[in-house]
Amino acid sequence: MNREEKTVIINSLADKLQQYAHFYLTDTSELNAEQTAKLRRICFEKDVKLVVVKNTLFIKALEQVSKADAELMPALKGETSVMFSDTGKAPAKLIKEFRKESPKPVLKAAVVEGCVYLGDESIDALVNIKSREELIGDIIGLLQSPAKNVISALQASAGQKIAGLVKSLEERN
Repeated sequence: MNREEKTVIINSLADKLQQYAHFYLTDTSELNAEQTAKLRRICFEKDVKLVVVKNTLFIKALEQVSKADAELMPALKGETSVMFSDTGKAPAKLIKEFRKESPKPVLKAAVVEGCVYLGDESIDALVNIKSREELIGDIIGLLQSPAKNVISALQASAGQKIAGLVKSLEERN
């Protein structure tokens, strides 16, 4: 592979790193052709981009977009496949589902919401992580619940009594 081809690959990886908010480094070695094709099909269905990379080229792409993290570098040993996704937990769920039939892919590291997760033991934490949208929804639900309680109390039969009390207090003034 000549210098121009390497530059094209590095630029392509750098574009993907900027395009996708989250990425997972996995080991897919020892998967046969049938298993690899099935993994790629599942990735396509779940809107996860799977790319097999050379570690040195991926490191250069990370450096190019200022995402090179000292914690991440030890994970870039051996065969590496990168899963890019807009949803933080989608690749983790995909890996966990796929491993019901096969021992691979193994999670080496992941960068989700700007945090680095190392090792395969992080897979359960990543599956349970909430996205930014889910957290915002939870907060809105918590903020709405007191107002909903007041409104439902006012609409219920007890609400008629409360409304009557409020009305009589207003008439006194």
